Amino acid sequence: MLLKPKNMQNNWNLERANEILATFPPNRSELIKALHALQDKHPQYYLPDEVLDLVAKHFKLTKAQVYGVVSYYSMFSTKPRGKYIVRVCQSPVCHSMGSETLFDFIEKEWDLKPGNTTPDGKITLEKTECLGRCGKAPSMMVNETVYTDLSPEKLKEIWSNLT
Repeated sequence: MLLKPKNMQNNWNLERANEILATFPPNRSELIKALHALQDKHPQYYLPDEVLDLVAKHFKLTKAQVYGVVSYYSMFSTKPRGKYIVRVCQSPVCHSMGSETLFDFIEKEWDLKPGNTTPDGKITLEKTECLGRCGKAPSMMVNETVYTDLSPEKLKEIWSNLT
C-alpha cells in the first residue's frame, strides 16, 4: 500500500521508498538490510520519520520496534547527513590510541564537532563504536572505507580528498 509522499528532498519520495521496500520479503530477518538500502538511497543518507512508518507497515512491526533497531545501531540515522559520513572509532583501544585527539584536531582545523554536518552539507562527523581495526588504532570510516593508523597529518590528507 502506497502512502502519499510528504515533503522530502530531491527525487526522493515515499513512492521510491516503497519501491525499495518491495524488493525485500516482509521477514524480520530482512529488516536491517532494508533499512540500510533505504538509508543508502536517500540523498541525505538518513531514515526520515515517514520511512520508518513504511518500514513498520511492511514488516508488520510497530514504529517503536523499528525505531528501537534504528536507534540501537550507530550506522543508522534519523537526522539528515552529508555526502561523506566520517565515523571515528571510540572503542577503548582507539580511545587509548588517540581518537579523542582526532576529534580535537577536526574541531580546531575544520570547526566540526561530532553529530554535526559542515555548512555545505558535504561532511557529517560521528562517533562510532568498534570498527574492528584495533591492531591499527585509531581508525575511522568514511562511508564504506576504513582508514587506520590515523594521525593529524594522515587525517588532513584524507579530508582534502573529501572537500
